[in-house]
Amino acid sequence: MLTISRVRKVFNAGTVNEKIALHEINLHLAPGDFVTVIGSNGAGKSTVMNVISGGIIPDQGTITIDGKDVTKLGEHQRAVYVGRVFQDPMAGTAPNMTIEENLAIACARGKRRTLAFGVNNKKRELFREHLRSLGQGLEDRLKTKVGFLSGGQRQALSLLMATFTKPKILLLDEHTAALDPKRAQLIVDLTRQVVEQNNLTTLMVTHNMEQALNMGNRLLMLHEGRIILDIPEEKKRKMTTKDLLRAFEEARGGEAFAEDRYMLT
Repeated sequence: MLTISRVRKVFNAGTVNEKIALHEINLHLAPGDFVTVIGSNGAGKSTVMNVISGGIIPDQGTITIDGKDVTKLGEHQRAVYVGRVFQDPMAGTAPNMTIEENLAIACARGKRRTLAFGVNNKKRELFREHLRSLGQGLEDRLKTKVGFLSGGQRQALSLLMATFTKPKILLLDEHTAALDPKRAQLIVDLTRQVVEQNNLTTLMVTHNMEQALNMGNRLLMLHEGRIILDIPEEKKRKMTTKDLLRAFEEARGGEAFAEDRYMLT
């Protein structure tokens, strides 16, 4: 479903601030894979998400989604293939628009624009049906502006919007990090539900080791722009957070990682 082949990205090339963000990354996700991604700050996690979504065009290499080479396509051109939920609950939605207006935009992603009304009674009923599955009572608040929702409600709406048209790839960019533990767990449960129901191929970046171990069927560790570990489901299910920290240290040649320990716990 997703193939990243020899992708390299350098920022500020040829200057004193040159930073190699990705070193010829290779990655393949089969249809239905749910891969969690972990790594310290600056490891390249966000850059990987951005080159997949089209926010950043790589300097070399190719990106293929569902058999189509999308390497040179911009973010808006990849919207038909990619759904994304960001860390900030304020991102991914239009706060000054109502819930139904936001869902109408999500519903039209990748489709040809027409002069028909964005929201009609048939669509409202469809929206209510999908919102009801979130268990947030949002199905009765279609006319409410999204800016008035709580962080958890807004993130739940963002998740629904990102998956409304069943994208080929779902990107979850630390989408629970800005929430309190109770609301974060709610979004984790909703994520499992939505991904399983729609059999979505998913890549989820997280700093939470328990999430990385308990969600998905595969775990990647990134460090300095490289994938240093690729842990399959059978092995991942047997690991504890201590095992993961130890594996991270060993993959880095035993060097100290006090800062990483803090960021990953």
